Amino acid sequence: MPLIIDSHQDLAWNMLAYQRDYSRPLAETRRLEIGTTIPERNGQSLLGWDEYQRGNVAVVFSTLFAAPARRRDLEGTLWYPDFDVAHKLYRDQIHLYHQWTDEHPDQFRLIASTAELEAVVQRWSQPIEESGSRPVGLVTLMEGAEGIRSPKELLEWWELGLRIIGLAWAGTRYCGGTNEPGPLTEEGRELISAMAEFGFALDISHMDEAAALESLERYEGTLLASHSNCAALMKGSASNRHVSDRVIEALIERGGVIGSTPYNSFLKVGWSSRAGSRREEVPLDAYIAHIDHVCQLAGNSLHAGIGSDFDGGFGAQSVPMELDSIGDMQRVGENLAERGYAEADIANILGGNWLRFLRNNLPAT
Repeated sequence: MPLIIDSHQDLAWNMLAYQRDYSRPLAETRRLEIGTTIPERNGQSLLGWDEYQRGNVAVVFSTLFAAPARRRDLEGTLWYPDFDVAHKLYRDQIHLYHQWTDEHPDQFRLIASTAELEAVVQRWSQPIEESGSRPVGLVTLMEGAEGIRSPKELLEWWELGLRIIGLAWAGTRYCGGTNEPGPLTEEGRELISAMAEFGFALDISHMDEAAALESLERYEGTLLASHSNCAALMKGSASNRHVSDRVIEALIERGGVIGSTPYNSFLKVGWSSRAGSRREEVPLDAYIAHIDHVCQLAGNSLHAGIGSDFDGGFGAQSVPMELDSIGDMQRVGENLAERGYAEADIANILGGNWLRFLRNNLPAT
């Protein structure tokens, strides 16, 4: 099986808000949550240690995330009323990753350099009976940058191992975001200028189009979209959450990769579990169409990837029926093969493109 690299999972947020433990089997998490309100609030979990192994999921971009107080619409969500609290919440999450990987070194490893990346990939390239255990590598990604109170704090975050920063979730003081449109602000321009000097990658997912397009012109570092679907396939949607062909083409020109998300609400306009929509209304092929659209715009398979956003406010009830967990993501490759994609192209999309991205952009040590 090709290696899978998933560019967006909200692990720390789930661990703190819902006490989920991803070192245990998925079946155990689901059993423990029977009779609780967690599946109703955040969906039935899609992630677990056994499923990472079964699906050949070698590396995950693991997020730091908290919501602004005005968007605290889910019980259990970590939210901040001001930037000092945001800073603390994000710091707590990156420290949690450090503590967690220290406690479970055979299962999870932090990746902040190519040396650490290659050590993880090497373990996954060996048969499991030879490698012993195959730890999942975690590359930290900050989703929404209000945990950074000023550019002066970037050194602190770099030394903690943060390597990717997205300026927005909702709108922030740095730029417009999902459902809160707007361009880069002067503070946003100042921040990305400082980010480029350190070597952070800039994630444009959740950024309003005006902010994303300016970033694509202005940012001197590497850009990506960790979990974004194609606006061209969501005609009739009023949301600015999806990325236009103009943004995708600009990302491709800059050498970026776009991770597509198999969330039914991002695959079919008007789909909502809360409104009683059914899973079977959205086949896996609807997800594959977003990956294929990126490949068609690029003219090759070098810019499409997996960005599942699993357990990020939705669960198994809200993904195509063919997917019950992260362990089923190899089915994406099977579907691509049915569309005529070659083995090399499938390997690129499932993980090879993100692997190349990391090799090209992480520091050596």
